[in-house]
Amino acid sequence: MKKKVIVLILLILVIGGTLAFLYFKNRKVANELTLYGNIEIRQVDLSFQVSGKIEKMLKEEGDTVKAGELIAVIDDKDYVSNFEKAEADVEKTLALKDDAESKFERQAPLVEDNTISKQDYDTLLNTKNRSKADYDAAVAQKNFAKNQLDYTKVYAPEEGIIMVRVQEPGANVSKGQPVYTMAKTKPVWVRAYVNETDLGNIKYGQEVNVYTDTVNPKTGEKRMYKGQIGYISPVAEFTPKTVQSTDIRTNLVYRIRVYIYDIDEYLRQGMPVTIKVDLAGDKK
Repeated sequence: MKKKVIVLILLILVIGGTLAFLYFKNRKVANELTLYGNIEIRQVDLSFQVSGKIEKMLKEEGDTVKAGELIAVIDDKDYVSNFEKAEADVEKTLALKDDAESKFERQAPLVEDNTISKQDYDTLLNTKNRSKADYDAAVAQKNFAKNQLDYTKVYAPEEGIIMVRVQEPGANVSKGQPVYTMAKTKPVWVRAYVNETDLGNIKYGQEVNVYTDTVNPKTGEKRMYKGQIGYISPVAEFTPKTVQSTDIRTNLVYRIRVYIYDIDEYLRQGMPVTIKVDLAGDKK
């Protein structure tokens, strides 16, 4: 009988301890909002602004680039010739303009004493104006040819990493045809979704912790990054199929964007992450 009583008491203690553990665990979790999302990095397709035959592709996939760094070159012989011709046209039209202006300045006053006729005066004036217009057009053409020559080179617009090398030297490409796809180093954010019931617990600028599934071999823990909520959609939508959620997937959710501060080379496009929001610490 005593043994049965002891067993019963032990059973009650175990059940009570388990319930207490679950209570305090759930209470703690209630103060922390867990969201799931994916890393997003802005990518840009890089291309020439003119057509031609690729002469050099200076970067490989995975290479880092700095803003303004030369990464590809097109054969520029024709563009150099066009620019040189435009320069020559500028010199020629400048000479004609100067000659027309000189003649006008010398002979225009003679119309006052009828040394030259009004018709001759108008001819001198029209020639001067036409030569000035021809010169301006030549200068504009020279600037255009210079731009075309500059467009035979592709420079990295910002610091980033070459994700895809689309073309190779020797390939003929048209204007705007991608030759590289580059991922920008900054900004990096997480696209995530929050349920309507949790929407009132988050706000702009709220700091969060972002965890990847990768374990840091130096610490033995999952890699953690600091971030803040930078965007909250004002429009509800159905939960995307790719989003992991503990609730029913057909619930309406709101898309948010979490910007990450301490960016490093281990964050990858599309990488799944877990976001932890400390709701208790944010209360005023």
